[in-house]
Amino acid sequence: MLGLSLSLFAVTPVHAVAFSVFTDPHPVLAEGTIGFAFAGNKFVGSVQRDGTGALYSTDLNGGNVQVFAPTVSLAANPSSEHFLTSSLGLGGFPSRDIYVASANGIVHITNDGGSSDVFVSGLSGAVRGILFDSVGSFGHDMLVTTILGNVYRIKSDGSTQLLAAVGEDTEGLDIAPPGFGAFGGQLVVASEGSGRLRAITTGGVVTDLSATFGFTIPGAEELTFVPLNLGASGNPVEGFYGANYTPNVVKADASQFAGFQGDAIVTSETTGHVFRVHWNGSTFVVTDVGQFPNQPEDGIFVTAAIINPRPGPAPETIPTLNQWGTFGLILLLAAASVHRIRKRSVATR
Repeated sequence: MLGLSLSLFAVTPVHAVAFSVFTDPHPVLAEGTIGFAFAGNKFVGSVQRDGTGALYSTDLNGGNVQVFAPTVSLAANPSSEHFLTSSLGLGGFPSRDIYVASANGIVHITNDGGSSDVFVSGLSGAVRGILFDSVGSFGHDMLVTTILGNVYRIKSDGSTQLLAAVGEDTEGLDIAPPGFGAFGGQLVVASEGSGRLRAITTGGVVTDLSATFGFTIPGAEELTFVPLNLGASGNPVEGFYGANYTPNVVKADASQFAGFQGDAIVTSETTGHVFRVHWNGSTFVVTDVGQFPNQPEDGIFVTAAIINPRPGPAPETIPTLNQWGTFGLILLLAAASVHRIRKRSVATR
């Protein structure tokens, strides 16, 4: 079948993920929080408004809410939804600067909010999601989804490549870790209108996971994978943060996702439910694991690896089991050769 049973939305979650309010009250949040990103020494978010003052910042505890980059102008985006993220200092991008959707492009803002410039313009379809590749599958490039279903790969110099076109609105996006079926290292995207999830290779090959495995998530908004190392550092900043439209940002501690590592978390804008998408070895199993207080918008996981990002090997550079076997054979032959040489040396003394 091509859709989950509607009864799914009425069942008791198998593992309730409970949210608490993260941000202090502030008039700017009442305009409707949309995006939220970890920016090193602070969090930066966006509200549903065009023009200046559409961004805000908080400290790492959700306090000290204030307008961020008040002189930066953001042109009209559909529904004034300015999705944003922060760069990781990888792939030639600066560390902890802000990149935010504006009209059919992306604006770059320095971490202190003091200056800005147009990073990319002229994209086909308004930007609905921005992700920096932290693992290297896509060369640490920026990955962007749009309302028309175009998925772009953008380098630090602003050069843009159309990675894929899925034919409908595409919003949530993240790179699948190993263990997510055969799709580890691929970009997985969600479409709100149809509730479909799709996987995209570095070569732009698209697999419709919903059609292949028989599920949809109505109103699929944000898609993000539970990091494999979530909570490992014990840093209280680690956890899941979600823009809770309209009034605030909510947080779920890292401990609430124990056992979910490597699974996709997808929020439904239309129902507020939070879903876990898990590969059980033969198919994807979707379960209801929580409920947003209000309407979910952008959401992120923060881990020690995001707090202190370091480049890692791309999946294609990690040796396979066959390669490890070959390496081992070479080492054994080399050791045997050294042993024979030493025996000859002893015999001739």
